[in-house]
Amino acid sequence: METFHKYDYNGTGEDMKKLPVGIDNFEKLRTENFYYVDKTGLITELLNHWGEVNLFTRPRRFGKTLNMNMLKAFFEYGCDSTLFDGLEIAKESELCQKFMGKFPVIAVTLKDTEARDYEGAKDALCSVVGNEALRFSFLMESSRLTEEEKKQYAQLIKIDPKGQQGFIMSEEVLRSSLWILSRLLCKHYGQKVILLIDEYDVPLDKSDQGGYYDEMVSLIRNMFSRALKGNESLKFAILTGCLRIAKESIFTGLNNFKVFSVTNVRFHEYFGFTDQEVRAILKFYGVEDAYRKVKEWYDGYSIGNADVYCPWDVINYVDLLMSEPDAEPQAFWMNTSGNEIIRKFLQMAGQNTRREIEQLICGESIGKKIRQELTYRDLYRSVDHVWSILFTAGYLTKRGKAKEGIYQLVIPNQEIRKIFIEQIQDWFHDETRKDKMKLDAFCDAFVKADPDTIEKQFNIYLKKTISIRDTAVQKEKKENFYHGILLGLLSYRGEWEISSNAESGIGYSDILVEAGGEKETGIVIEIKYSDNGDLEAGCEEALRQIEKKEYAAKLIEDGMDTVIKYGIACWKKKCKVRCAS
Repeated sequence: METFHKYDYNGTGEDMKKLPVGIDNFEKLRTENFYYVDKTGLITELLNHWGEVNLFTRPRRFGKTLNMNMLKAFFEYGCDSTLFDGLEIAKESELCQKFMGKFPVIAVTLKDTEARDYEGAKDALCSVVGNEALRFSFLMESSRLTEEEKKQYAQLIKIDPKGQQGFIMSEEVLRSSLWILSRLLCKHYGQKVILLIDEYDVPLDKSDQGGYYDEMVSLIRNMFSRALKGNESLKFAILTGCLRIAKESIFTGLNNFKVFSVTNVRFHEYFGFTDQEVRAILKFYGVEDAYRKVKEWYDGYSIGNADVYCPWDVINYVDLLMSEPDAEPQAFWMNTSGNEIIRKFLQMAGQNTRREIEQLICGESIGKKIRQELTYRDLYRSVDHVWSILFTAGYLTKRGKAKEGIYQLVIPNQEIRKIFIEQIQDWFHDETRKDKMKLDAFCDAFVKADPDTIEKQFNIYLKKTISIRDTAVQKEKKENFYHGILLGLLSYRGEWEISSNAESGIGYSDILVEAGGEKETGIVIEIKYSDNGDLEAGCEEALRQIEKKEYAAKLIEDGMDTVIKYGIACWKKKCKVRCAS
């Protein structure tokens, strides 16, 4: 792959557009020479398919915030029309003339409202609303507002005189804050208001984790109800979030409410990158050769009828390729969250669910009924609910259309598969360490040259774990699964010196252990996967390889008094162990 300087287009010296890594400000993208994937067709769709209150639910890092910022830039008074030159919406001259720059816009994001308790969360919401209200300080001088209305506005921007809490307002004012601000702006401008609420469900998620869910539901329900239900000052509203919260939870009585989730066809191509858009990015930056890897790792999300990529991943990987042309794909999306959903899922999973997870890891599909309306309190009440969360949050996606309410769910790509595998490994690591006596006995058996005990206990561990083998991969990669499990079990002995794939003799041994103790004991382990299920032959092959490649050489050089050699053969969830000295 040819190397290009990050700001040199095809090596000609012409400035190249910068990659918008972490940039979700539309104006900045358009004025500071960043690459922009045109999603302004969303505006046309919104205006042609009218909805007074619209909710878009998509996984994180799928462009929700950038789209909301783009909508604000288009509709708000003072709009810079040149920001949209050359974009899809500019072709819609009538819509632009009628709607561009013609509305007061209230735009808030609730993504930073995390707090340990209700009071902290309430203070965070006051700051979010207060900072947005402060953008309209001209209301204090407006000739169209009464003195009483100006006092109402002043309550929204009141600053803590001690400077410790930022904006302060009573809970009653906070509950009515978005309604008050919309009413005042409508009266000042003589024009109804557009309300944009990004990441609407974050306060509910955090409150559920923090133990103040009921109080937060009541607060958010009141804020939204007053702003969205029967608000004569509202032109329309758009909300985004990751999950679709049950209507009776916070959207009580909203009959003007349209929800566009990951199953809806309308608007399906406006969140996430389409294949055509990804090919264009790769071509623009001269990294077309990476297309296959990008598709395997970051594609596969089925939104409505569209097949889309995660934008965050694509942009970050292209950025990496610009400085490291041979760089392999990384799990960029994984690093934006703790992925606690999968950990909780594994903890709740029974034997049947674990077998279903194994099927997903192997690339198969699982048929499940999806509930798209849940309260946060219900999310982890049953494993069936967690399947729905994994689907709506992007850890699973659908293949084909639902039949009788049943969706065929799959892992979308290699990145999400990697997330599952790492969480499974961490879960198994924690589970095995709960029975320290059993794990001690397992490790001791290696030093005592006791293959029967090793075989018996390793078989038990294999039956308990969730297999992360892939039936389509090469034999060597299947062996890596068993290698990883055994390495994790032996690492329990922190005093042992353990090497994986270490150079020894004339090759690389799977696992070398220097166990120490009164009598220095070295252990050589070679693992084989028996495709035909002949475990005995696999053990013999492993032991022959240890001798032929002289894997014990390093242990002998390091002064081990005794060297014990193990050939371990595995097939599915069975193993056999043979020992030699």
